Amino acid sequence: MANQSDKITTLNTTSSHQTNPHQSLIEQLDLMIRARYPILYIVAVEEEPVDEVLVSVATQSEPQRQVLMWDIVRGWDDNGSDKGSVMGALNRIGKADLKANIIFVLRDLHFILKNPQSDRNAPVVREIKNLTKELKRSRKTLILTSHTLEVPEELSEEVTVIDFPLPKTAEIDYLISLLVKPEGLKVSGLAREQLVKACQGLSRARIARVLAKALAAKQQVNESDIDGVLEEKKQAIRQTGILEFFTVRESLKNVGGLENLKQWVRMRQDAFTEEARRYGIPNPKGVLLVGIQGTGKSLSAKTIAHEWRLPLLRLDTGRLFGGIVGESESRVRQMIQISEAIAPCVLWIDEIDKAFGNISAGVDGDSGTSRRVFGSLITWMQEKTSPVFIVATANNVQILPAELLRKGRFDEIFFLNLPTEQERQDIFKVHLQPLRPSRLREFDLPLLARQAKDFSGAEIEQVIIDGMHRAFGAVVNGHRRDFTTEDILRAIEETVPLAAIAREQIEALKYWAAEAGARTASNDSHLVEELKQFTIQRGIGPLEVD
Repeated sequence: MANQSDKITTLNTTSSHQTNPHQSLIEQLDLMIRARYPILYIVAVEEEPVDEVLVSVATQSEPQRQVLMWDIVRGWDDNGSDKGSVMGALNRIGKADLKANIIFVLRDLHFILKNPQSDRNAPVVREIKNLTKELKRSRKTLILTSHTLEVPEELSEEVTVIDFPLPKTAEIDYLISLLVKPEGLKVSGLAREQLVKACQGLSRARIARVLAKALAAKQQVNESDIDGVLEEKKQAIRQTGILEFFTVRESLKNVGGLENLKQWVRMRQDAFTEEARRYGIPNPKGVLLVGIQGTGKSLSAKTIAHEWRLPLLRLDTGRLFGGIVGESESRVRQMIQISEAIAPCVLWIDEIDKAFGNISAGVDGDSGTSRRVFGSLITWMQEKTSPVFIVATANNVQILPAELLRKGRFDEIFFLNLPTEQERQDIFKVHLQPLRPSRLREFDLPLLARQAKDFSGAEIEQVIIDGMHRAFGAVVNGHRRDFTTEDILRAIEETVPLAAIAREQIEALKYWAAEAGARTASNDSHLVEELKQFTIQRGIGPLEVD
């Protein structure tokens, strides 16, 4: 399978708030048909809107065109012929009059196109290629539709791919007005805007279902239905098996330390507003958070989404890779489509080093799939104009390809070091405050911070839990006592922090941060001076990458 992003012309379409929200797509299709594009491949998650667009293309043209649709189960929609026979369907296209204005639509051929070398599928691919020669000289057009993109190398030069997007805000607003009678629509102003935003990322069919559910329950759609829409969105995203929709509750108050990162986040909390666009500020691209386990990278990703009041999507990079040829590339396209449909949003790419580490060394061991997926991802990161803010986290950043770290992929790279003594004190306070708000003053936070030297934030949270277990298990006269500073100190004494084991990794990360010119997430003057000394000793400046 060739790299489809390199060889296939892809047209991204957007809908505007018109009488027909797909008018711009209709015009594009009409132009391509008149220009005698031989094969158009429409990728869409739902069929009905595509059928409606194709009918509009046919009826709005002069002279009008005929639309004939075929699928392997029911055959041609006009006479039911060629059921179960792809070659039969192709033969009908070939025998049709060259001067006939006909749009032939074949549905779901991806299962054949993904394996073009098999004895059964090779004749189909060959016949499609034969047809392209005469389609260029005729008024006939062949359109393939499917929920996934599968284009074999043999056809890559002949195919034009059209992504049929999930509905944007203008179309969603149009759909709501179309599906709900005015007397049943009890949202307006800000509430309606919130309802529209909640529907972003859902297909038209899902939007119709969730509105129908509200109408069936109480004969109206009101502000309370926004939660139901969000729950439907979680279900839809979960079913993709690629992304997870997170409901975020952690704010910056839940993060101890990391003052430089917090300040950077607060400064950009209005960066996705229309006011920022009018001011001339582009959409922020993203941030890369680097550090050993437990230093707060994942928590920071969640708090950024909460602080900016944006939905959070988590991408498990391991789920991008499928076992079938071409499946991984298709999943990347699906991930991008969902993210852009929900935008503005925060896309959290967790442990990106595990998926794309050592690609530059050519040891990915999967016939180049990792390199193709990585290439598609970083191209999108560089070129995207949609307000998708990427928060990527990495533990072993040294193995990441230099292309990922170049300017333009991320707005900033932050190095999260082990917390300082003051930061450890803040972290103890953050975790103890909700547990024992009335007893917080009884804990010796400065002592705990001193004794927990080289502990990460996650390890501090764990020693508090261990201290609670210690106290909970000590029953005196039939009563359980509450935990104290002493219980936590005992837990600290019994814990070997990761820093004691990963000392070399931490030092290597510091050297890397100095080379790459990464910013320190903490307001730690000692670390800043240490990184400066690394730079002076090695005579290095910011990392130069292509």
